[in-house]
Amino acid sequence: MTAIRPPHPPPVTGLKTESLLVDRNGAVVTLTLNRPEAMNALDVDLKEALRDTLAQLETDRSCRAIVLAGAGKAFCVGQDLREHQAQLESGRTELDTVRQHYNPIAQRLASMPKPVIAAVRGTAAGAGASFALLADFRIGGPKTTILMAFANVGLAGDSGVSWSLPRIVGHARALELLLLAEPVRAERAYEMGLLSRLTEDDEQVLPVAQELAERLAAGPTVAYGAIKRELSIGDAGTLSDALAAEAQAQAICGGTADHKAAVSAFVAKQKPVFEGK
Repeated sequence: MTAIRPPHPPPVTGLKTESLLVDRNGAVVTLTLNRPEAMNALDVDLKEALRDTLAQLETDRSCRAIVLAGAGKAFCVGQDLREHQAQLESGRTELDTVRQHYNPIAQRLASMPKPVIAAVRGTAAGAGASFALLADFRIGGPKTTILMAFANVGLAGDSGVSWSLPRIVGHARALELLLLAEPVRAERAYEMGLLSRLTEDDEQVLPVAQELAERLAAGPTVAYGAIKRELSIGDAGTLSDALAAEAQAQAICGGTADHKAAVSAFVAKQKPVFEGK
């Protein structure tokens, strides 16, 4: 599938570090956690880069889909425990990184007004698994493993997992996964809904995720953002809340150029071209 390529897309500037690679291919931006020697464990530098880059992409209209991936053999194994151990030994035990880093990242991923696809190759554990579960789609391969590792180091869940996991697998199974903290292999993860799609080869995970991102980026991205907001309200609210959210969403989408062009294309029996506005 051909990527959408604006003539001069504004680059994501000032946020790229060695630990987070930012690659723009037309309207798709791929964010790669780049600490393969540490299985992409989250140190302060990586957390800050991811947090700040997501904040910028949220308002970047030329970015219409995001792929989150990990370099090397793992997606992300969560908090860098070597760094964390040093902090504990220095007397810092308040885990302020949850409010400073993990919560903002989780909030951005969940509320991003454009599709987010996680390319989950290898292990996704702890906060890494939490981030993947906040994506709209999760692509895995034969060696993908999901691990709610928090209890293994004496911690409760974070990074939105107490919100996302029950919505995917139900309350009872979420409790089981968090309390037992056992790895869930690829096939089982797919059956449970922890993975949206499963490739036959691990090397296909990122290309399949990027192809899906290109497809979504070519779609009505204003409507996609509205659909995500509708579902977030509908999950927690009443029918009246959902109806009000739907009315507001349709008022916004109904005034877009994409909606008008798509209706005209449908009547003319043509394929619509969406511009995300």
